[in-house]
Amino acid sequence: MGLLNFDSMTETGPAVKLPEHVVGLRCLVCGKLYPSGRVGYVCPHHGDEGILDVVYDYARIRANIERNPHRLDGAGMWRYSALLPLRDNTCLPLPHVGATPLYDVPGLAGALGLQRLWVKDEGRQPTGSLKDRASALAVAMALSAGFDTITTASTGNAAAALAGMSAGLGMKPVIFVPASILPAKIAQLRVFGAITVLVDGSYDQAFDLCLEASRYFGWYNRSTGFNPYMTEGKKTVVYEIMEQVAQAGDVVDSIIVGAGDGCILGAVHKGLQDMLALGWIEQMPKLFGVQAEGSDYLYQAWKTGADVYTAPPIHTHGIADSLMAGLPQDRLKAMAAVRSTGGAFIRVSDDEILEAIPTLARGSGVFAEPAAAAAYAGLVCAVASGQIEQGERVALISTGSGLKDIASAIASVDRESQALLRCSPDLSSLQNVWQGTFVV
Repeated sequence: MGLLNFDSMTETGPAVKLPEHVVGLRCLVCGKLYPSGRVGYVCPHHGDEGILDVVYDYARIRANIERNPHRLDGAGMWRYSALLPLRDNTCLPLPHVGATPLYDVPGLAGALGLQRLWVKDEGRQPTGSLKDRASALAVAMALSAGFDTITTASTGNAAAALAGMSAGLGMKPVIFVPASILPAKIAQLRVFGAITVLVDGSYDQAFDLCLEASRYFGWYNRSTGFNPYMTEGKKTVVYEIMEQVAQAGDVVDSIIVGAGDGCILGAVHKGLQDMLALGWIEQMPKLFGVQAEGSDYLYQAWKTGADVYTAPPIHTHGIADSLMAGLPQDRLKAMAAVRSTGGAFIRVSDDEILEAIPTLARGSGVFAEPAAAAAYAGLVCAVASGQIEQGERVALISTGSGLKDIASAIASVDRESQALLRCSPDLSSLQNVWQGTFVV
């Protein structure tokens, strides 16, 4: 594995050296702050549930940026390296990660009674999902620390992202996924050359096996809700959203995104906290997490006021594979994001998710997989219930490409009455099938 660049190997993993603008890591359960280089992935007092959060020295960051106004220059997400836990930029993989488009969609906004609606299209990332942001940072940190093998558990998108970010960099990815993973997502892993372990069980079981394997073999573990730095990579999406909206001379009242493990929702909150601390924004938008009714752990806990640290896992099922998590690994961050901003968790059905796929596509040009389209289904529900008010300005994050799940895309349009047309290769045949197709 080579000479590893960390201070010590703790019982919870490698205590990787962090840059000077990082104060340390704080446990979200007990609040203990560990100085940089003194703790691994999680707080040792709470086992694998001791989720850590990266704490920054904002005064130092602000001063560094003021002294060097070009500090935010760069390609994609690496433009924000001053707000990432990287010691240097010498091993940043795939610099084109990030910088995805934000579409202003007045038609959908008007249909919902919103003042503005923007759709952030993370399906335009190299491997087709927002998870590229976290995986790029994971590979950069693993390379910096001297690891040659990196692992993760995933329902598909994080796996594909890690495989893609590792390609061509001498990093060997080992991926643990449920055996039920969609064929398109397996194809991505195999094309990128990842060692793929199909686990005959749930995502949660694949997650547990990944943790055991990483400890036994000494691999760098990228798994969401365990590695605290994944929040830091994903948070760059909201830096971009707020900058893109500001460039249009506007502000965001609410942000809505699908929530499975809860890491993206927690990451959006962390990025907004960074921006508030640095004075880049003046107000915190409300945050909304959308869950599928077959995997609604966070929704149930939010509705009942349950303690997500102790609430037991649930059984999951549904079409939105990327939202399936019986025990969301980043549930502490996700719940804090919603509760502290006055937002809400929204629960939607599989039928509502399928209906949202073509509606979002036709209204914005964004082809979303079920987990991403769930955000639009949730937005419709939130507006109908008054949780998001008429006249608000809303940013919706579409987290993954519809090409990830073609079967669900087909199912979403097969529900419509409009049929496919089929004809012979001559005009008269076309005329015959064309008659009655459109009513003028």
